[in-house]
Amino acid sequence: MTRRQDLTNGDVRGHLWRLGMPMVIGIIAVMSIGLADAYFLGQLGTAELAAISFSFPVTFAIASVAIGLGAGASSVVSRVIGTGDHQRVRRLCTDSLALSVLVVAVLSVVGWLTSRHLFSAMGAEGEVLDLVVAYMDIWYIGMPFLVVPMVAGSLLRANGDARIPSLTMVLSAVVNILLDPILIFGLGPIPAMGMEGAAWATLVARGFSMVLALSVLIFRERLLILALAPWAEIRSSWQQVVAVGVPASLANMINPLCLAILTAILARFGSETVAAFGVAGRIEALAAIPMLALSASIGPITGQNMGAGLPHRIRTAVIDSFLFCIGWGAAMAILFWLFGAAIAGVFSDDPAVINDIVRYLQIVPITLGGYGVVIIAAATYNALGRGYQAMGFYLLRSALFYVPLAWLASFWLPAWGVFAAIAVANVLSGAVIYRLSLSGIDQPPKKG
Repeated sequence: MTRRQDLTNGDVRGHLWRLGMPMVIGIIAVMSIGLADAYFLGQLGTAELAAISFSFPVTFAIASVAIGLGAGASSVVSRVIGTGDHQRVRRLCTDSLALSVLVVAVLSVVGWLTSRHLFSAMGAEGEVLDLVVAYMDIWYIGMPFLVVPMVAGSLLRANGDARIPSLTMVLSAVVNILLDPILIFGLGPIPAMGMEGAAWATLVARGFSMVLALSVLIFRERLLILALAPWAEIRSSWQQVVAVGVPASLANMINPLCLAILTAILARFGSETVAAFGVAGRIEALAAIPMLALSASIGPITGQNMGAGLPHRIRTAVIDSFLFCIGWGAAMAILFWLFGAAIAGVFSDDPAVINDIVRYLQIVPITLGGYGVVIIAAATYNALGRGYQAMGFYLLRSALFYVPLAWLASFWLPAWGVFAAIAVANVLSGAVIYRLSLSGIDQPPKKG
């Protein structure tokens, strides 16, 4: 196997830029799929829109497992790349992909068998329950098509190639969005399939991306070994991936859980505040895309340089990433201060909702850089093989600052006080994790 990109030499900032920019495009493409599904299904009726909303927590949880497995695979592979052991890299790529398929196969069967009971317990009933079960029955079939491209993309990024994973994400989104109206509403000989049509569109798009990703891994990069290895070697690979993958999966579930708790806290202020928080959160998520892309880029750089015994390059990459997040957060704060009211007006014509959106955008984005520090530090420590420390960073922000401060503020202050508490949580967690993460980078890497 010929290494696509040696991240242990050359300008660190250049590597961050080259790996990060394609990911910005890819993440935007992935987010567009959910927006397209909601748009087209919303035209069918409220029941379909409610059904797709019920599916989100389940699909997000499963996607978190895939993200975690990808983080584990990227961590172990990038570190071995740094040592120059190319045969071991191929073995790890093969075994991590096999593990991913095995895990999602089990999850698919369990999900399919429990689908109706699960969504009924979540509160879905009647027509909505029938719709979400029909949608998820098809979605579960396509689960391997979801996880294989995600893990394959992580493996390619570990090798320094961010363009192919980004291209795969974009092409998958294009196929999904083109098929959505055709399969949902019908066209010519293709019958209208409604809710199930959206699921089939997603399945076909992901199948396309899986074929593309596997083709690159097998034929261009030659990263997969078709011969079966001894069980002891496979088990060793799986243990290394799971050591990072399990805490990374759990860490990815922390944020949506905290958002659910905060939504419940804000519910005491009325439905308008809840609606405003939902809209403002989506706006903030779009503003955070460059930081998310940077967190995907820092992993391969960290892993390769740790494997090569070059922690000073990791420190440079991390500090540069932290400073970018702080600067980007300040830029977004200025943007929202100037245009917050206009942006809010696009999403609602209710004065109360608009007022709360504007308040949120005036307060929280000032501290967006603090949240960026958290996700960069977590991605770095995942790449170092310290998955539970990475999860600890998320827990520190969420359990120590984010939820408790928001809960306390809700008793004595109006809604803007809760928003201020979120901002304080971002600042405190960012400052603490900035210091903690940098102090641990020079520790010797774990053997594996």
